Amino acid sequence: MRKPKVIRMVFALSLGCFIMVIFYFNSSLKPASEPVGDRSEQKSRRSPLQTLYDGDQVESAVQAIHQGRRELLEEACRSYTRKRRVLIPEDLKHVIVDDQHGLLYCYVPKVACTNWKRVLMVLTGVNGSHRDPLAIPANEAHIAGNFRTLSEYSTSQINQRLRSYLKFVFVREPFERLVSAYRNKFTRSYNTAFHKRYGTKIVRRHRPDPQPEALERGNDVSFEEFVYYLVDPATQREEPFNEHWERVHSLCHPCLIHYDVVGKYETLEQDSRYVLQLAGVEDQISFPASSKSTRTTGDMAAQFFHNISPFYQKKLYNLYRMDFLLFNYSIPAYLKFR
Repeated sequence: MRKPKVIRMVFALSLGCFIMVIFYFNSSLKPASEPVGDRSEQKSRRSPLQTLYDGDQVESAVQAIHQGRRELLEEACRSYTRKRRVLIPEDLKHVIVDDQHGLLYCYVPKVACTNWKRVLMVLTGVNGSHRDPLAIPANEAHIAGNFRTLSEYSTSQINQRLRSYLKFVFVREPFERLVSAYRNKFTRSYNTAFHKRYGTKIVRRHRPDPQPEALERGNDVSFEEFVYYLVDPATQREEPFNEHWERVHSLCHPCLIHYDVVGKYETLEQDSRYVLQLAGVEDQISFPASSKSTRTTGDMAAQFFHNISPFYQKKLYNLYRMDFLLFNYSIPAYLKFR
């Protein structure tokens, strides 16, 4: 007579333990911090990718511009890419993942990537209490542990995110970006790490009879010497380009990843607002306005290229040719190699 009672007690105790385990795992799976916006809204709202292709929440003229860019990019990939290959994790190291808002952002140095990282830090709560992106110091925006990149996920997780997240990248006229990188890394006295790492090597290889001080410091590299360094075949045989002057197509692989939005530095404010609208956060955060007084312009780039011979202009153009073609940038009028 006692056996059924014991069995019932054991069963009840086991059921109670099972319920407690389920409760524990449910509570432990909740995120530590809430993203910008109300959580109930996030569950019910459409994803940025759905918003993009439904097309009823964003101005039609803006939609048309970005559809045109996607089509031009696809056509250029078909025309200029010989054969397709499979993506590998190494290709995805520049693709930042925002799981909370369903975004994949491939960051390109010298194309407003500091401000985009600041915006994503606010959206994901990485920065703590800040709600103003510009309140985040620039150096903090580039701390490696702030975000996960797509390369850190498993193959199935990568594929799921590539299918269902909004993928965006911002690009810039290639030679304006290159001059901007040179100005920032080689003409600013505070960039001693770049002077030591790259400047000394450039002086040693590409300056006849360099002074001992220049060989030690590498802080007076001319733009011509920088160009010689870039087009020298030995440079890339030795190591990959630094990300600040690496080609966009090598950083973000736009013929392997089908980007939903290709923003341009030339229309930065409009294109950034478009991405934030698609993400449903345009009422909560604004993309920071850029300082036009220090921006590298086409006229400024022309001045830097004035002393570059047509021979080296042509070699440099060939090096960055795919970025010109893929993103629909014309050969600059100031080049003399035609």
